[in-house]
Amino acid sequence: MPDASADLPPATGPGLTLLPLNREQAILAFNRRVLAQARRPDVPLLERLRYITIVSSNLDEFFEVRYADYLEAAAAIGSASDVDLQALSADAHALIDEQYVLFNEQVMPALAAEGIVVLNHAERNDAQRQWVARFFERQVMPLLVPVGLDPAHPFPLVANKSLNFIVRLGGRDAFGRESSIAIVKVPRVLPRVIRLPDAVCTPGQQGFVLLSSVIRAHLADLFPGREVETFSQFRVTRDSDLEVDEDDVTNLRQALRSGLTTRHFGQAVRLEVVRSCPEELSAFLLQQFALPAAALYRVNGPVNLVRLNQLIDQTVADRLRFPVYEPAWPLLRLPRGQSIFERLRRGDVLLHHPFESFEPVVQFLREAVHDPDVLAIKQTIYRTGTQSVLMDLLIEAARRGKEVMVVVELKARFDEEANINWAERLEAVGAQVVYGIVGLKTHGKLLLVTRREGARLRRYAHLSTGNYNPRTARLYTDIGYLTADEPLAADADAVFHQLASLTAMKPPRHLLTAPFVLHGRMLRHLSQVADAARAGRPARVVVKCNALTDPGLIDGLVAAAQAGASIDLVVRGACMLRPGVPGFTDRIRVRSIVGRFLEHTRVIYFRWGEDDAHEALYLSSADWMSRNMFRRIEVAWPVRDAALRQRVIDECLVPYLHDTCEAWLLRTDGHYDPVMAGGAPVSAQQALMRRFGG
Repeated sequence: MPDASADLPPATGPGLTLLPLNREQAILAFNRRVLAQARRPDVPLLERLRYITIVSSNLDEFFEVRYADYLEAAAAIGSASDVDLQALSADAHALIDEQYVLFNEQVMPALAAEGIVVLNHAERNDAQRQWVARFFERQVMPLLVPVGLDPAHPFPLVANKSLNFIVRLGGRDAFGRESSIAIVKVPRVLPRVIRLPDAVCTPGQQGFVLLSSVIRAHLADLFPGREVETFSQFRVTRDSDLEVDEDDVTNLRQALRSGLTTRHFGQAVRLEVVRSCPEELSAFLLQQFALPAAALYRVNGPVNLVRLNQLIDQTVADRLRFPVYEPAWPLLRLPRGQSIFERLRRGDVLLHHPFESFEPVVQFLREAVHDPDVLAIKQTIYRTGTQSVLMDLLIEAARRGKEVMVVVELKARFDEEANINWAERLEAVGAQVVYGIVGLKTHGKLLLVTRREGARLRRYAHLSTGNYNPRTARLYTDIGYLTADEPLAADADAVFHQLASLTAMKPPRHLLTAPFVLHGRMLRHLSQVADAARAGRPARVVVKCNALTDPGLIDGLVAAAQAGASIDLVVRGACMLRPGVPGFTDRIRVRSIVGRFLEHTRVIYFRWGEDDAHEALYLSSADWMSRNMFRRIEVAWPVRDAALRQRVIDECLVPYLHDTCEAWLLRTDGHYDPVMAGGAPVSAQQALMRRFGG
């Protein structure tokens, strides 16, 4: 394995300690790295806008989940954490301000130069204004119900992340009273970005209007006889983490479905208004939502940039997007038309998504469904989406009389409703559906097929670092592993048995499972590496994951580094380990890759000696977080085949340690700097796309 130590400058600065980095600020730092993609002139223009929308989506979830928890923790701990909360709030405000500056001053002017314009009321010509007026009258106004506030009309219940207007009115209402404040809730069914007809646009121009601008231009039409004195868009973000006391419910599915009805109306944690919102209106809204002043975010533009995805989707300009990339079918390893079962009897098959197609996984399940010799299919489901060919195949398998068992994780955040619906459809055709273990999320990715072959039953398995979702398999990097290895398949079967029966099982021989042995095995390997380093033998650790926050694993990495081991960590998101502290973590390098695809593969490599007998490589569904190690059902598995192990090293580790195009280095103070290329820039993702030739 290569050593990337040359990429890391020496640590400097007085007072640096081994205190862990703040997790929430690390999440915001990750979003800064995503936002940096929108600044890059080598990224196609519409993709730059998409990165801006991704940051908005990420920040929504940050406030819905992480920030809400942080507020609760701060309240429980007391004033000692107020400083941290203020620092986090200031960091979030600064990031959002940067985002809107980039949106307004770089990306939107660049789009306008390409003839793609978003026109406000003042910029629209007469024909465009007439078209917008008709659109408002016919498509928008019938769905709007303004609410004038008075004792009989209290402040309405405003849903999480919905678009709303607050309006201050002059004059008297129809009943002669001086009610001055009204709220206009905008239904979610209305499109947020509307493309103008070419007939009313300048030739060669693609014109758009935002729904918020349409309503703003015609607010007075909603209040005939009243004067609209001031107004503002606003949007409130609420705590959206579903909390169910699993020890106090008899049916988890019913309890979660009930909770979904109230999710949109949890505790408010953030209020967004436009920059021009009058102080009196923003103060009124803060009071209504019981929020402190720090929770107010004044933005210079739309209060929900996520919806700009609709502009990207409607724009006709392929040259402003990433070139279409079609994942390659692994023809040499899986010839088309050949039975996948027959192929797996000759050896394991590794699939590297999205560079290689996810379709072989679908084909594996499809073949199992239609094969009369297949008796049983078992699968875990975490995030599969509202439409899924895999779920349809499982339903078909049950209809064909096969034994189908599906472990559906109902508590997959923001996928609860889709998973509940799939569970009900599966049960309706006779599939055995279980919901994992009370208090633990089932996050491991397993698919097991049992087939009658002559006088014996043979098992075939698919294990994955990512979800069973064909759409995200084109956007996320992950490894899928198809195998007929009997010990490994037997271990997978034992996991399903335990999830269904709750019976204490003999520990699997090859699969490492959380919350049982995974954490301990990782620590044991780190200890082996440390011992090797102290003895002067080769000692190496490379971990690629999405987050590193578990204190025990951080301590193990630090101990191995102090012993002299060379350690490289490729952590896409939050990393709480502080690298570069002299005498402690100066042999640890931490980098993050942010590119076209979302880095999602979890790979762990250890070496504690001279030969391959002192080497281990694992693929895993688990990040190095306490929740994954102790509060989830996770699996990791060794790659024992030498050729496949080398493939994982060559494709999932080596390119990322040499990336000088999309890599960022974590500094000792918690800041990230882009890796500077000494020669021609090297992109791991681009190199892999070329390698597979999709």
